[in-house]
Amino acid sequence: MKKFVKTLTFAAMSAALCLAAASCGGNKNQLGGLTDNEQEMKRIAEQYVPNVIYATYGDLARETGELYELLAAAAQKGPAALSQGELDAICAKFLQARQSWEESEAFLFGAASDFGIDPHIDTWPLDADGLATELANAEKVAFLEGEDGIGYAATKLGQELLGFHGIEFVLFRDGKNRTVSALRANEDHEAFAGKTVTGAQELIYAAAVAGDLRDNCYRLCVAWNPKAPADYAGRCKELEVPVTVTGSDLTYGENMLAAAAAGSSYATWQSAMSSILIAGCSNICAEVADVKMGNAHSGEDVNYIESPYSKKSFQDFIDNILSIQYSLYGAAGATSAQPHSLMNFFREAGYDGAAAMQSALEASLAALKACQQKGAFVDIYTDASVQTAMDAISGLDDELNKAANWILRQ
Repeated sequence: MKKFVKTLTFAAMSAALCLAAASCGGNKNQLGGLTDNEQEMKRIAEQYVPNVIYATYGDLARETGELYELLAAAAQKGPAALSQGELDAICAKFLQARQSWEESEAFLFGAASDFGIDPHIDTWPLDADGLATELANAEKVAFLEGEDGIGYAATKLGQELLGFHGIEFVLFRDGKNRTVSALRANEDHEAFAGKTVTGAQELIYAAAVAGDLRDNCYRLCVAWNPKAPADYAGRCKELEVPVTVTGSDLTYGENMLAAAAAGSSYATWQSAMSSILIAGCSNICAEVADVKMGNAHSGEDVNYIESPYSKKSFQDFIDNILSIQYSLYGAAGATSAQPHSLMNFFREAGYDGAAAMQSALEASLAALKACQQKGAFVDIYTDASVQTAMDAISGLDDELNKAANWILRQ
């Protein structure tokens, strides 16, 4: 489970920001009393919120919805009638949704954290022993069947059995898609020794967990985007879950776009930019280097390995750093900085660390791709290349913090 949160750093920065906002002047323009730099920060948010957050969570919600439909159909059909092509299509959809989630981790601040969605859908390692006990109980498996099974999974299974990694266990082994022949036999993972669990039971479980995953991703989309699809909002209403900023009727997107105005939790535009850089980008940057990679590489916890069944850990890490790139560049999938983006602002406003940040970003991605070429993280986590990548990512984290400190003075 992910526990790494730089709350003290962010709190200290927020306090400093308040002092800076009170003491710094700057040339005020005629647009709402904002300085030229603050006006550009507003434009950056207007680029970032819809084109990074709305876009990514929109993809994630759609893809997890499609994953649930595919798994629900497979569970209803059963392994005997399931083709390998159908199973491969489910695996491909899982990886697509997984990529969208990992590319969202530079903005876990907000709904993902406030509503506990991040640990609910992305805790690892999977409790394989607990899963074996659950699935060996025919009565409990019966509760997981059909649409009613979604609610049972959400409330009765612990987070070590929910989310992406429970589904990953059913769909992948040793870095490969499961075969229908494996699902037509009893589960043979070592944790299931002495227990009889069928592939049909695994598919029932995976479908229920996928339904809960979909519901939480719908909630992320609705909580940020006031124009989220009506069926997503309807599902959230049916589940009776809050989808606005605590104590407000604003979505998280509206809240950020209203920075420096009454009713927003962001007192200034500098605090909004700081959240993107520290609570978002720096937080996931440090987690990748120090926890996701560091726990296993250092020997602190060799079982703390993300995505071990699909062997996609390095891809997860790359997508995490890409989520930082997209946040800095101002658009999901962007390969260069958009006109109204943080990276472009750093360059145009004369921040002398802009080139170093760009270099650190490129070095982090290059180092991770070099690791990926050597093998799966679960197989090479002690390799020297892993330390090289960790160092590069820590360097990027340093640059993000320097940039945030600069933002405070603008």
